[in-house]
Amino acid sequence: MWWRVPMGGKSWDAAKGAPNREAFRALVESGKASGVLAFDGDIPAGWCAVGPRAAYPRIERSKTLARDWSAQTWSLNCLFVPARRRGQGVARALVATAVDFARSAGACEIEAYPQATRPGERQAGAFIWTGVPGLFEPLGFRPLHRPGRGRCLYLLALD
Repeated sequence: MWWRVPMGGKSWDAAKGAPNREAFRALVESGKASGVLAFDGDIPAGWCAVGPRAAYPRIERSKTLARDWSAQTWSLNCLFVPARRRGQGVARALVATAVDFARSAGACEIEAYPQATRPGERQAGAFIWTGVPGLFEPLGFRPLHRPGRGRCLYLLALD
């Protein structure tokens, strides 16, 4: 829900917890939430939020992520894979499936906002909820600016 709340600070603090869960439940029930899920049998193994960029107003407030975009630009902005499932290709499968989903829905390009890390650096999952560059690059995503540390903007143009 971070990207759906237009401002941080008091607005984000007020939305945390139960208000966010209720707002997300309403989005799901209305059919306005989009993303992909991974399962191992009947057990959830991960999820990835992807949808039209216009649905995520917080992105526009970020100077690092600001750019010209169209109504067909989609945003892949949040991933979650439980710790016990990490390192098994679940995140890569989620991103690949999210790309296929966006393409089939008419997206012309997909943005992603991975957290840049130093080679070999490990970070807690709480800090890499948008993924890392190495997750996106093999799938054709390219940085729009030279990633250093912190969140960077990657783009995949769809045929």
